[in-house]
Amino acid sequence: MRAPIALALLLAALPAAAEEPGLARPDLLLKEVVTGMPRGERQEVTVLTASFRPGDRTVFHTHRHPVTVYVLEGAFTLEMEGRDPVVLRAGEAMVEPPGVRMTGYNRAEGPLRVVIVYVAEPGTPFLDRVH
Repeated sequence: MRAPIALALLLAALPAAAEEPGLARPDLLLKEVVTGMPRGERQEVTVLTASFRPGDRTVFHTHRHPVTVYVLEGAFTLEMEGRDPVVLRAGEAMVEPPGVRMTGYNRAEGPLRVVIVYVAEPGTPFLDRVH
């Protein structure tokens, strides 16, 4: 069974499953309509983790497709060109838009851990460094 079909069937069954004791039910964290997703016949799903010490940052970069970031621990500050900085705390998520120059920071005093989900055509780089 293809992954999107299996996911759709799982989500359709959630209301019934929630009524049965002992069955786990996912909570909606983020639902967003996006543009710029890959359109090829095949896509590659990449799931990454990143750990930042206080003061660490990402390179200045862009993404070719939307990237979803979920903060496991700490606070993630994302600075995107032409926009106000966004701060995400543990348990929060956002979709980074494609084609926007950005960099992410750990401006807090403690560690930062994030999960990153990226969908692209196979072989597409995760990011393009901006100099």
